[in-house]
Amino acid sequence: MATRPQRAARRTDALSKERIVEAAIEILDTDGESALTFRALAARLATGSGAIYWHVANKEELLAAATDGVVARALTDVPDGGDPREAIRAVALGVFDAIDAHPWAGAHLSRAPWLAAMPQIFEGIGGRLATLGVPEEAWFDSASALVNYVLGVAGQNAANARLHAHGTDREAFLGAVAEQWERLDPARYPFVRRLAEQLPRHDDREQFLAGIDLILAGVEASLRA
Repeated sequence: MATRPQRAARRTDALSKERIVEAAIEILDTDGESALTFRALAARLATGSGAIYWHVANKEELLAAATDGVVARALTDVPDGGDPREAIRAVALGVFDAIDAHPWAGAHLSRAPWLAAMPQIFEGIGGRLATLGVPEEAWFDSASALVNYVLGVAGQNAANARLHAHGTDREAFLGAVAEQWERLDPARYPFVRRLAEQLPRHDDREQFLAGIDLILAGVEASLRA
């Protein structure tokens, strides 16, 4: 007697938007944005696509929710009060690390800057600028300079990482680049050739924070002026 084919097991627990977003983040982290489809998501959650559409209208909304989620988690541990300068550095580094861990989030932020994640970042940085004593008329310019720097550097760092195979020796790769710089025409590139020695050993996170400090130093200098 032929046996009846068994259907795939379905979830018996309640499906929530939070569960859907978490599953989407797992797919995005593992296989990238192209792999995120409602069919793949339904298979991972052992449910039907219709149940997912009940909570999320389309892929763009799902990407937005996933991006908002990783940014929100990055800012959860930033302490309130205390030194506003250190809080700004913590917000910036939290976003940098989040985009480093989830490169697709940085790409989505650049395509859709109106996401809820962007107000979170602006609030995390801008609120501390006010505490630092920056006058209201300078808030937008100061916060924009910092946020654009954070997203630009974090996005570029994540893009650089994606260009090379997993397991690439970072120092060896940068050492090869440094050797190319050292062979440049000294008359045309004296500055770049001097930097070549530092390139293989630099720390991306420390260099990122050095840029934040330079911007904050400029903001504080404008206050004194």
